[in-house]
Amino acid sequence: MNAILSFLGAQGPLLLYLLLGAGSAVENLFPPIPADTFVLLGAFLAASGRADAWTVFFVTWLANTTAALLVYWTGYRIGRPFFQVGMGRYLLNPAQLRRLDTFYHRWGLPAIFFARFLPGLRAMVPVFAGVTHQPFRVVAFPLFVASGIWYGGLVWLGATAGKNLPAIGQWLADANRLLLAPALVVLVVVVWWWFRTRRGGDSMEKE
Repeated sequence: MNAILSFLGAQGPLLLYLLLGAGSAVENLFPPIPADTFVLLGAFLAASGRADAWTVFFVTWLANTTAALLVYWTGYRIGRPFFQVGMGRYLLNPAQLRRLDTFYHRWGLPAIFFARFLPGLRAMVPVFAGVTHQPFRVVAFPLFVASGIWYGGLVWLGATAGKNLPAIGQWLADANRLLLAPALVVLVVVVWWWFRTRRGGDSMEKE
């Protein structure tokens, strides 16, 4: 992380913010690259005077949520046709899609909000919100609010912690490990739901 911090700090302001924005956005396409790291690095640069904390917050927040909304839009436009033919039918059959529709229409807003705090799952929820054709406002509102709370907290923490990067990096790792527990519970529930409804959906289609 120190090497990345040094590299970013050597860049001009425009390139620096572009890199921070791109880094925070890519999580929505490739979850193993966490946006949290880029937000925290930007905050440390702000603490040392090489960046502005408010600019770091707005750049990373808007880049991440915009990318999430693009994923939602992609799911909205091509997600449902993908699951209706070919290989997509083996991932979600029509009965499972109907159940997913019911879940999102009932719990979509709180599910999207809380999932934004859970590592791994935060990148998955918007695409299925699109597949189930959730209204834009139902998706955008919890995305912006939850991401604003999380990234705002990280920027504040990093900017006020001065140069104690290892300690804050360890705190973030511990926090993500703590949040990983409920994320794994949700994942287990989703896998259990998939197997249970898959059998039920297949039997209904055969009838």
